[in-house]
Amino acid sequence: MTERTDCVVIGGGPAGMVLGLLLARAGVEVTVLEKHADFLRDFRGDTVHPSTLQLLDELGLGERFHALPHSEIQQIGFPIGRDGVLTFADLSRLKVNYPYVAMVPQWDFLDLLADAGREEPAFTLRMSTEVTGLVAEGDRIAGVRYRTTDGTEGELHANLVVAADGRWSLARRQAGMRPQEFDVPFDAWWFRLPRHENERGDTISPQMRNRKFAVALPREGYFQIAYLAPKGSDEDLRHAGIERFRASVADAYPDYADRLDTLETMDDVKFLDVRLNRLHRWHTDGLLCIGDAAHAMSPIGGVGINLAVQDAVATAHLLAAPLRRGRPRPKDLARVRTRRWLPTVAVQLLQRLLHRAVMRPVMEGRRNGPPKPVMVLLTRFPALSVVPAYLIGVGLRPEHAPGFARRKSELSPAPRGS
Repeated sequence: MTERTDCVVIGGGPAGMVLGLLLARAGVEVTVLEKHADFLRDFRGDTVHPSTLQLLDELGLGERFHALPHSEIQQIGFPIGRDGVLTFADLSRLKVNYPYVAMVPQWDFLDLLADAGREEPAFTLRMSTEVTGLVAEGDRIAGVRYRTTDGTEGELHANLVVAADGRWSLARRQAGMRPQEFDVPFDAWWFRLPRHENERGDTISPQMRNRKFAVALPREGYFQIAYLAPKGSDEDLRHAGIERFRASVADAYPDYADRLDTLETMDDVKFLDVRLNRLHRWHTDGLLCIGDAAHAMSPIGGVGINLAVQDAVATAHLLAAPLRRGRPRPKDLARVRTRRWLPTVAVQLLQRLLHRAVMRPVMEGRRNGPPKPVMVLLTRFPALSVVPAYLIGVGLRPEHAPGFARRKSELSPAPRGS
């Protein structure tokens, strides 16, 4: 079975769903293919940053988003002594409408985008539809092959294929596009622990000791814990078993030792093979990579979703008109990478510096915190905390909704900090 659309987007994550919605509002017939039956997968990136919150307002979705259960993070800091915190990034200092990072389950965010997309006649979302390969016409990518969970196979031809299928992108691999890999000294393990009512929920304060790094992200009713340890440790951790893992977490986060028995088996702990990479060239004729397919980000700073969404907005800005005319030219596709290159490289450079100056010494047992000069500088000049806050929360080139995609909310949520 062969079908046709203007644009096919591979992957129903934040980048794919935002791009699908924006193109549909431009009148481009767009089909988003998502291999899973729903969005209910735990411990995906659940951070929605100030620039994305502003974008949702511009799309007329602010009211719907703020009705979702969420928590708000205003500060990221380093622990000092028993109870003190030295602020590294203070988002409350930002002159933006929403000076915080909203923590919301990604499935709720994606459901919101899917509902908005279904209101557009040009938007189609196909769940349970896995892309199995690319369709080529000569040297040009002309569509995708797919298979549904009931075994139905077909081809979907398009004027453009957008790969928003993550760091292990099938489309990228089949097109022969290989990213440059950067050194990462750690992997991450995600799990949840109960959160007591009196525990603070607006600050993230990583713990670093004994070759371990742990971060508790406050959520509605629980903590989402990121436990970081030297890269390649997953097999050893799982072989050692849940009791040893609980002891390791208690060593890193003594305050949570009283609730670690809620981790019953290692199946409650989800593993992330951390990667930091980027493509030098994001496109080939008929195919464009965005988000993690173009640049996998470290979890440090939680910026991956924000960058992916901004890639999607830039893509809609630059390619809606060429898609309405027909087939975008390779030079049209190249403009997306040109527009998003500096923000991507700048954030990755910051992450690489943090890996080298903070993470590696911790993983190697040489230090249990950031470099002393950084601590001294932030202590003497606390206003400097706005700089990392801006890079994390807004970025060097924040993207705004194109005019054709803007809508007015029936009720505008009261912005924070205005």
